[in-house]
Amino acid sequence: MKYVLLIGGEDTGAEETSAQVCRSEDVRAWIEEMTRRGVLLGGEVLHPAGDATTLRVRDGEVLLADGPFAETKEQVGGYSVIECADLDEAVAVAAAHPVARFGMVEVRPVFDPADVPGAGR
Repeated sequence: MKYVLLIGGEDTGAEETSAQVCRSEDVRAWIEEMTRRGVLLGGEVLHPAGDATTLRVRDGEVLLADGPFAETKEQVGGYSVIECADLDEAVAVAAAHPVARFGMVEVRPVFDPADVPGAGR
C-alpha cells in the first residue's frame, strides 16, 4: 500500500529552511536507506507555506488567496511517497525520518480507486 509522509514542523520563522534540513547528512542517510530497501518511491521539498496560493471555486468563480489554507503553527515542508506492506511498516519508516525527532511526520494512506466497488471501470 502507498502512503504519503507529510513532513514538517512548527513555523518558528527560524533561518533553517526545509531545503536546508533535507540536505542534512541524517536526512540524506534516511533517503539512501529507504531507497535501498525499495520503500521510498519519491518525494519533494516544498517552498514555505507563505508562498502558497489557495483557491476555491464558488458559484463558478475562482477565488484566490495568498498563503496556506489554514492558520496553523505547523506547516508541511515536504513529502515522501512510500510503499509498505501495512500501516505498521509505514509508521516505522516515518519514525526513522530525522525530522520526526524535532518536527512532525503525518502518515496518510494514498487512496486507491480500485478499492471502491464500481470505480475504475
